[in-house]
Formats: sequence, C-alpha cells, structure tokens
Amino acid sequence: MAPSALRTRAAATLRMKQIALDNQSRTIRCLRVQLATEIRGLSTMKKEHESTQVALEASHKTIAGLTEIGLCMSKKIERMKSKKRHTRESHLECHHKWQARIQEAEDSLKAQHLIIEALVEEKDSLLQTIQGMQEANGAPAPFDYEWEEEPEEDPEEEEIEEIPVGEGEIVDE
Repeated sequence: MAPSALRTRAAATLRMKQIALDNQSRTIRCLRVQLATEIRGLSTMKKEHESTQVALEASHKTIAGLTEIGLCMSKKIERMKSKKRHTRESHLECHHKWQARIQEAEDSLKAQHLIIEALVEEKDSLLQTIQGMQEANGAPAPFDYEWEEEPEEDPEEEEIEEIPVGEGEIVDE
C-alpha cells in the first residue's frame, strides 16, 4: 500500500470521526434545548402547582370559616327557637292566669249581684213593714212619693267576653 493511500484512509477516518463528533454535538445541543424546554415546562408546572396549593389552602380556610359561621347560625337559630317556645309558654300561662282572674271577677260580680238583689228584697220587705206599721198607727206613708223602683240592669251587658285559649297564640311561620 502506498503511503498516500494510508493518508487518504487516515484522513477519511478522521473525517468520519469529525462528522460523528459534529453529529454528537448537534444531538447534545438538541438534547440541551429539549432539556431547557422541559426545565421551563417543569418550572411553569411547579408555579402552577404552588398557586393551586395556595388556592386550595385558601379554599380550606374559607370552608372552615363558612362551617364555623354555619355552626354559629345553627346555635343562634336554636336559641331563637327556645326563646320563641319560652315566649309561647309564658303567653299561654299569662293567658290562663288572666282567664282565671276574669272568671274570679265574674264570680265576684255575680255574688255581689245576688247580695244586692237580697238587700233590695230585704229593703222592700222593711219598707212594707214600715208602711204597714204606719198605716196601723194612722200616720202618713213618707216613702210613697220618694220611692222609685230602680230599673233592672241587663245581665248580658255585664258579662265579660271570654277569650278562647287558642286566640292570641304565637304562630310559627
């Protein structure tokens, strides 16, 4: 083999190695570009993940706050219901007391009316006795011109209207 053939062969080998190195360099640059692109993508994903995490924590805090508000409102509603129930019971108790007082007053009025009727009858009886005694003694009757019968009062006017137990109650809405 001729020395020039060896040189040509060595040059071709070098040239082939140079081409391979150039291809590897090109491949490395492409891989570096892909790696940089992937790193940027991962960085963007990391930022999105962090913002999602922050939003998720904010949502949890909001949900916890709303839950606390809901519990407070439930307690307040229960207190209001209890107060309403107590007010209704108190109203009914007061109503019954007033009904009892009204009944006592009516009974007292009826008793007083009976006493007055008895006194009027006794007065009439005494007047008749006095007139009988005066006539027997021959004296003039002084009560004839002064006596006027009092009109009988209408018992329906004196009656106090009874309030039914069901009226005036607190109505649930």
